[in-house]
Amino acid sequence: MKLLVRTNDQLKEELLCQTIADGVEVKWRTQFTEADYATDAIAILDLLFENTESEIEILKHFFPKPVIVTSVINTLQEINQPFIRINGWPSLLKREITEAACSETDDRKKIIENIFSSLGRKIEWLPDECGFISARIISMIINEAYLALSEKVSSKEEIDIAMKLGTNYPFGPFEWSEKIGLKNIHSLLKKLSVTEERYRPSDLLIENPISN
Repeated sequence: MKLLVRTNDQLKEELLCQTIADGVEVKWRTQFTEADYATDAIAILDLLFENTESEIEILKHFFPKPVIVTSVINTLQEINQPFIRINGWPSLLKREITEAACSETDDRKKIIENIFSSLGRKIEWLPDECGFISARIISMIINEAYLALSEKVSSKEEIDIAMKLGTNYPFGPFEWSEKIGLKNIHSLLKKLSVTEERYRPSDLLIENPISN
C-alpha cells in the first residue's frame, strides 16, 4: 500500500507514533508538485490542508483517488469537494481513534478504514459538523482555563497541574493550547459561537490569538 502524505515534522512524528503495518510505503511531502499528480499511491493525505481555492485546485488533480484532509473547522459542505475530512490537529493525530467525516453517499468508507487501520488507527465516522467532538471539548476546556486566568483564579502552571491530576488528561489546557495552536482554538470557538453563545471566546483568549 502506497500513500502520499503532505505534512510537517511534528505531524509526521505523530502519524508514525502508532504501529504502521508491514507493506505500507509512505511518500512524504511538504508541498505537492505537478510531478505528484501521476502518483501510484492509493490515497492522498493532506495534514496541512487550508481551505483555499489554490490548495483545492491542487488536490483536485488527484481525483478519483481518495483525498483525505485535516479540516477541523471547515465542513465538507463548505469546502464543496468530495474529500474525506479528519481531525488531524496537533496532539490529536497521535490517538488510536481518528475522527472523520465524508458525504452520506460516499461509498469509500471501507477503503478509508483499511488505510487508517494500516496506520494503526480506527476511524470513527461522525456527522460533517464543525469541530467534530474532541476539538470542541478541548477548545471549551481551554476557553474555561483562560476565563479562570482572567479572573485570577490561579496561574497557568497551577491550572495545568490541577487539570492533569484531576481529570487524568495528557496535557493541561494551556499546554494543549500551545500544542494545537491558539489560533486554531480561537477560530473554532469564534465560528461555533455564531450559533451557540456558550462557545464565545474569553476576552483574554481574544486579545492576541495569533501570537500566543
